[in-house]
Parts: sequence; structure tokens; C-alpha cells
Amino acid sequence: MTKINLIEKAIGSGLFTGFIPLAPGTFGSLVGLLIYLIPGFEEPLILIPAIIIFTFYGIFLGSKFEQAYGKDPGQCTIDEVIGMWITLLFLPKTLMILIIAFFVWRAFDIIKPYPIRKLEAIEGGLGIMIDDVLGGIYSLITMQLILVFIIK
Repeated sequence: MTKINLIEKAIGSGLFTGFIPLAPGTFGSLVGLLIYLIPGFEEPLILIPAIIIFTFYGIFLGSKFEQAYGKDPGQCTIDEVIGMWITLLFLPKTLMILIIAFFVWRAFDIIKPYPIRKLEAIEGGLGIMIDDVLGGIYSLITMQLILVFIIK
């Protein structure tokens, strides 16, 4: 059986949100939002490297979680953290926009429009991470369109 140490478990499960029995993905997304609220974290020179580093580490951890818990396990929520961070890129840090962004991200993560659902079928950590990276990109584009055409 695959061994996952405490630090890997904490990071891979979005600070243990993956072990919450109800809606772990929502709680993982909330952790991503709370980390984003750390002053300065929203700066692209900090946020973009964090996304890149934790995406690659998430692929590694996702493979370990999948070996331990099964295909795309709910315990692994680092992918939701990353999707949330991608959604928040380049947005003004206001309460209204953060709330809208959270719900836009959750909608894309739950609905999984084409080709996101197909990407889920990829084995291992890559499959766990790639669908949420693309969902985050869809959410990022949607939020930018909301800013331009609705919020102005």
C-alpha cells in the first residue's frame, strides 16, 4: 500500500478538507480562496508560480492518493485549490468578485463542460489535476468576461 506522510496528506487534501465527508471539493475550493486572501498572495508574481509549483506537486500527490484511495479520490482536493487560484488570477480583490468567482469555479468544477469530463479519464495524478486546471481556465475566462461586460 502507498504511504502518504502527514505533510503530503495535508497538502494533497487541501489542509485535510478532502477528509470532510460532505462536499470535500467545495471545502478544498474554500481553502484555496482563504489562502488567496493572504495579503499579497493575489500578486501574479506570487500566484502564478504557486499555481505552477502546486500543479506539478499535485500531479505527484494525486498519483499517490489514487494508489491509496482509488480513482480520482475525494480525499485529494489540491486540484480544487489550484482551480480556485486559476479562477482568481488577475481579478480585483473585492468581496463581491471573490464570491462570484467562487460560485463560477464551483459550477465549472461540478458541471465539467467539454472536454473537461473526458480529461478526468486520464490515469493518475495528471487526470486528477488536468480537468481542474482546464476548469480553472474556463472560470478565469468567464470571470474576465463578467468583469468586462457585467461589472464594468
